[in-house]
Amino acid sequence: MALKKKGGIKEFVRKTIVSLKRSPQNIPLAALAAAFVIYSLGLSAIADTTARINGANMGQCEFAAMLFSILAFVVFLRAFPRRKKADKVMLVILALMLTGLVSADAVYLTRITEATTRAADPIIVDRSSVYIVTAYNAVMAHSICVCVTAGLLLLMPLYSKAIRKINTSADL
Repeated sequence: MALKKKGGIKEFVRKTIVSLKRSPQNIPLAALAAAFVIYSLGLSAIADTTARINGANMGQCEFAAMLFSILAFVVFLRAFPRRKKADKVMLVILALMLTGLVSADAVYLTRITEATTRAADPIIVDRSSVYIVTAYNAVMAHSICVCVTAGLLLLMPLYSKAIRKINTSADL
């Protein structure tokens, strides 16, 4: 009974849309948060994969991806200050960080593919090394979420106009 308040789900949706009207940048911020959570949860498998394969620059890619994932939040929040226009310099830095994230993920995925498919002494993925598949999937999902974030940032002028057109006046 405590969950059923005045308005219920309709009121919750209305308030959410009103919030998005005021700050549409929360949509790509949520995608960036999802990317960070995915990478963080897969970090154990990623570290084990780096230790097992020990390919060129895998450790640096792992470090750069974690560092840029954290710093991207700071830059994102600085790029969209409260009640002010977006900071173009911070948007450029954010774009560079997102590009760096995707590049580091691409190098990492390439090293895993090279190690598991090479002709001489390939690394076999079996029950004892199933973490390699987990790491591959986590890095791939992270890369996809970062690309989605970049796409949402690019499309923000379009969907923010569409969100503003939604009627959110409360029915009395």
